[in-house]
Amino acid sequence: MTTRAADESFKGWPPPVLDPAGPFAAPLNTLTWGLLAMAALVMVVVLVALAFALFAPRPWRKRLGGEKLIWIAGLGFPVVVLSVLLVWGLSLTNKLSERPQPGDLRVRVTGEMWWWRVAYLDAAGREVLQDANEIHVPVGRTVAIELESTDVIHSFWVPRLAGKLDMIPGRRNILRIQADKAGTYSGQCAEYCGGAHALMAFVVIAHAPEDYARWRARAERPALAQPSTGAVVFEKSGCGACHTIRGTSANGVAGPDLTHVGSRHTLGAGILPNNAGTMSGWIADSQAIKPGNRMPAYPVLSGQDLRAMSAYLESLK
Repeated sequence: MTTRAADESFKGWPPPVLDPAGPFAAPLNTLTWGLLAMAALVMVVVLVALAFALFAPRPWRKRLGGEKLIWIAGLGFPVVVLSVLLVWGLSLTNKLSERPQPGDLRVRVTGEMWWWRVAYLDAAGREVLQDANEIHVPVGRTVAIELESTDVIHSFWVPRLAGKLDMIPGRRNILRIQADKAGTYSGQCAEYCGGAHALMAFVVIAHAPEDYARWRARAERPALAQPSTGAVVFEKSGCGACHTIRGTSANGVAGPDLTHVGSRHTLGAGILPNNAGTMSGWIADSQAIKPGNRMPAYPVLSGQDLRAMSAYLESLK
């Protein structure tokens, strides 16, 4: 991975929440500004009423405290305002969680402590490709994200593409996203899920349709790396018990699929740029980088073995 690609993955962090880049984020932006405007209006009304009560002539203040006005301003006004806002908000957001429609790209994202398992599905909902911590989508096409969790409640949030939606164990929620232009969009778990919650990030990478087709064809292929010392170290260290590398004997499912890990923009669920140095540091002692994650440290590996394994994993593109 190039330095430029790494820089692009981390550019603009934290992600802007009022800069929509797709049709499912735009209504939320409108709703946010509308709610802020209404809150400001209500505050002005309250402040005017307070000033009137404190400084107006006594007869006027007496009328302000009348029972009729209290019923109107204390009950009628909030009911009308909140009802209007509720109906308006529902009308703006009613399409954000619709079931997958014909032509939608389907992706299942499973929250785990503390990373994201990403599976690309066919039209029938069958898994055809697995990845981790980043989601690739074509520009201009709606993507139905099926959200699940294997442990605790997480929350999927890509501010520029959609609102946030919780991932609840035993339940599948749907969130639709779409990117109007190519780019890298930052996402984050938005529900406290344990000690490493703040270090549970991801990216959505939007490609032009032809670029997405090329990425998808490449991603569906098995690993193309040649046999090497790093591959031997990977196998002897037991890494294949937790990780899959398609085309090799590694078939573990506890951790992220590493078939094309060298082409990912980040490591550690969006918290590190992906290069040989960060890869070595993560393998040697991921607990020092992300305390509590489920990958053990490997202090027994020599510097030479670490460099060899990192080179091998970096070659998986």
